[in-house]
Amino acid sequence: MELYVLFGTFVVLLLIGTPVAFCLGVSSFATVLYLGLPPVVIFQRLNSGVSVFALMAIPFFIYAGDLMVRGDIARRLVALAASIVGHLRGGLGQVNVLASVMFGGVSGSAAADASAVGGLMVPQMKARGYDVGYAVNITVVGSIIALLIPPSHNMIIYSIAAGGRLSIADLFTAGIIPGLMLALALMVAAWWVATRKGYPTEPFQGFANIGWMFLSAVPGLILVAIIFGGVRSGIFTASESSNIAVVYALIVTLFFYRSLSFADFIKATFAAVRTTAMVLMVIGCAASFGWLLAYTKVPASMIALLQSISDNPLVILLLLNVVLLILGTFMDMSPLIVITTPIFLPVATAFGVDPIHFGVILILNLGIGLCTPPVGAVLFVGCAVGRISIWEAMKSIWPFYGAAFAVLMLVTYVPALSLWLPSLFK
Repeated sequence: MELYVLFGTFVVLLLIGTPVAFCLGVSSFATVLYLGLPPVVIFQRLNSGVSVFALMAIPFFIYAGDLMVRGDIARRLVALAASIVGHLRGGLGQVNVLASVMFGGVSGSAAADASAVGGLMVPQMKARGYDVGYAVNITVVGSIIALLIPPSHNMIIYSIAAGGRLSIADLFTAGIIPGLMLALALMVAAWWVATRKGYPTEPFQGFANIGWMFLSAVPGLILVAIIFGGVRSGIFTASESSNIAVVYALIVTLFFYRSLSFADFIKATFAAVRTTAMVLMVIGCAASFGWLLAYTKVPASMIALLQSISDNPLVILLLLNVVLLILGTFMDMSPLIVITTPIFLPVATAFGVDPIHFGVILILNLGIGLCTPPVGAVLFVGCAVGRISIWEAMKSIWPFYGAAFAVLMLVTYVPALSLWLPSLFK
């Protein structure tokens, strides 16, 4: 009965439009009261959920990304991408994807990627005859590349939700090949759609231009090397890396590019504080919710249920993917990671799936959910940038969904795509 109280309260609050953090917190509180436990346990779990040192990395990575957006680094990365792939069929679509790879390695945020890259690329694509749905769709689906490549905030959340025993460096490394595969698949899809619709190509500006654009973008690209190289080599932790990223972003935007005004600095600071407060509130409330799931033995029940359906790991992974895809359509990514990891990770490991491999599957799967209505946060950002309705975007997004789903299936059933690169650093 306690599960009916927990999930029933949560679903009712979600349906009436209550913010997700309050849905998680109130449903947890109601369940504790029903069980006769001391209500203070909810606040203890909330506090323990956010009192994790590794979480310090998230606000500073958010801050560094916002500083770089406002400090002109995103524009320079887009210009570099344009010089490399702009001459291909549907060139600006290819530029959009490659820019997402570069900017994702700086920001680690899909929403920031969609806002920054989309804000630069969508108006240009519309002005040069591209359909606005195409421009928005490639921006939206391309932005989830940022969730896979370092410094992905959500990889950090997954590590903490898994009990803090998984190496963030291994998770960062594991996402690189799947992230690049997703970029390649989206570029192929963009080329295919552009060929069918007869979209234009851009003139090739020459290798000298690529060199100049590269030199202009080098300070931003160096940040990627600092973050990944430092964490992977053990020189500093992810939390320390995020602080270095902020200092480096300030130095580059203030003294090298001289493009960050004091007003933009203040806006970036307030934006980072606001986003951090939202994320930590969700994580804290989700920690209470997750504790109740463990208390009521939901993970063990889930394992038994799936074992009764099939003992084939391939079938179990398919079922987990289907459930996660459905959940991703009506919940945001951060709370879903905290809620579903304690339930599904034991299931996956019981069937022989490596926790690092499952983390990449989870992040990519829920990333697709960010592009799916009715609660697709990144889809909302892309549609706002392109000034079109969600319905208009959905009519033409299917080739890009198909590319993302194909990569998800490859990552799910070919573990080496996630585990080979981390194994090189053992």
